[in-house]
Amino acid sequence: MKTDIFDLQANQSLQDRLQQLTAQTTPLWGKMDAAQMVLHCQKPLDVADGKLMLNRSLIGFLFGRMAKESFLKKDEFKKNLPTAPQFKITHHPDFEKEKQVLADSIKKFGTVGPKVIINKKHPFFGTMNDQEWGILQYKHLDHHLKQFGL
Repeated sequence: MKTDIFDLQANQSLQDRLQQLTAQTTPLWGKMDAAQMVLHCQKPLDVADGKLMLNRSLIGFLFGRMAKESFLKKDEFKKNLPTAPQFKITHHPDFEKEKQVLADSIKKFGTVGPKVIINKKHPFFGTMNDQEWGILQYKHLDHHLKQFGL
């Protein structure tokens, strides 16, 4: 089984790595600063737990299922992949506040487990089961923590 956000060890590792991030940590690639990244990383978690509802895009409807299989099989995301417009952060949020919100959300996924998933439809990939959501969330967070050298 692939690592997912519900695995307690993997979840704790994500939390520990996030705690090492500072507002001054610079990315190894990409355009986001640390504050933008922590807010960006909240968005997919918010979609999964029903706090953020997004309609499925036409591109997602046409290609999402095939892309989902590819994303779930790969060990890591490629650098500089496109993101949903709703996940793009162009302003400069309060780093400490948003880092704490992200930390709390990651912890919630680990303590509550798959029951935290309210939204069974991803806006790009379509219908996803709890394990797929868990794997995808872990990979997304892992990708962005690596982006900042963590």
